[in-house]
Amino acid sequence: MPPSPTDGKICYLEIPATDVARSADFYRQSFGWEVRTRGDGQIAFDDRAHAVSGTWVLGRKSASEPGLLIYIMVDSVAETLERVVAHGGAIVQPIGGDAPEITARFSDLAGNIIGLYQQPAS
Repeated sequence: MPPSPTDGKICYLEIPATDVARSADFYRQSFGWEVRTRGDGQIAFDDRAHAVSGTWVLGRKSASEPGLLIYIMVDSVAETLERVVAHGGAIVQPIGGDAPEITARFSDLAGNIIGLYQQPAS
């Protein structure tokens, strides 16, 4: 019997934060993530595709050195970097660092390093 379509799928992220409300606003403004309050009162998110959800956690060391590196797929890495910087993030690897792939990396408000990926034009 073949595995189900969700077998092995990444579905949930816990993102270290120093201020949950500020981090939630950063990701909402930068990526359009839907921010919500769970039944237990914790602030959580759903990505724009409603494929991945998660929350921000206090008291956990930020991922400031790439080990496991998560990439967020975007329509335009350049435009997304503008939003990231406008909302307090910092560019740590500009576009071109993984050429010919269209990627960049940024540091969020808590210092987590996150990658951006743009699908190449067909």
